[in-house]
Amino acid sequence: MKDQGRSTRRRTGGRRRPKRDRRKHELGSEPTETQVGEPKLKTVDARGNAEKVRAITTNIASVATDGSVAPAEITNVVENPADPNYARRNIITRGALIETTEGTARVTSRPGQDGQVNAVLLEDE
Repeated sequence: MKDQGRSTRRRTGGRRRPKRDRRKHELGSEPTETQVGEPKLKTVDARGNAEKVRAITTNIASVATDGSVAPAEITNVVENPADPNYARRNIITRGALIETTEGTARVTSRPGQDGQVNAVLLEDE
């Protein structure tokens, strides 16, 4: 796995060799693709003395409507601008359009990072 950084080639076209291998904290992790289903959370260590809660599967969203927030059940993912495949696989990411019991809503949180789904109800056009 190669991290993004300086080019491996010099201006002249010669090869630039790395001074050292990458460190553990420089590596990323696989994305947590949160799916619709019974709530299942996973806790992972973060940098420093912190922990991140990742939502593996969830079917509950906090939907904001006109100054009030109410929990709603997620039925399916309508559209996901991150990847058209995600909508077919019912994967929730930030910016995804989800169908809830309250109506269609756009996800404003990052479920793979926060462990919860916050959404804003869309006005019907």
